[in-house]
Amino acid sequence: MLEAAIRVADRGGVEAITMRRVAQELGVEAMSLYHHVPNKDAILDGVVDMVFAAIKLPGVECDDWRDAIRARASSARAVLSQHSWALGLIDSRRNPGMATLRHHDAVLGVLREAGFSLTMAAHAVSLLDSYIDGYVLQEANLPLTTPAEVGDVAGGILDHLPADELPYLTEMIVDHALKPGYDYASEFGYGLDLILDALEARRSQS
Repeated sequence: MLEAAIRVADRGGVEAITMRRVAQELGVEAMSLYHHVPNKDAILDGVVDMVFAAIKLPGVECDDWRDAIRARASSARAVLSQHSWALGLIDSRRNPGMATLRHHDAVLGVLREAGFSLTMAAHAVSLLDSYIDGYVLQEANLPLTTPAEVGDVAGGILDHLPADELPYLTEMIVDHALKPGYDYASEFGYGLDLILDALEARRSQS
């Protein structure tokens, strides 16, 4: 049933998850769903838990905490990119399931075992999740998945850009965005490394 709800949302967004549409996806009557869940809220909670269950858990015991967090961030980005409608839903739910709780506990475990104070671990989780969620949302709204697509968008802007009035933007487009080999998708890893390096510096100071 939860898998059916996810398929419905993948096609039509979270607003499409209704008892009737989930039942249609399963080929049953809507009333039959109430034998398994009390209401739609239970389905939404379950869907969130399934999304978290699909994200790779970081290992608490690791040689470098940054490797564990980097792997988790990459997995979260991949899963949430498949189900970008879940971003707002995740933040709105108040009854987390066990997969969700295990996920958060594992992330905190990596940070605490690496020597982060409780306060710094909280800051790190907030910063990392904000970055991942924001990047996924940006990709969903501006899907530049290939260098060719980046080139098309940048080239279109350049065609109407007054270079003498906006010299720095022109330079960025000509010498960076349109440069052969530039891959917009790689920006995620670069930004993530900046965050991890900054957190490591704070961890070392403390």
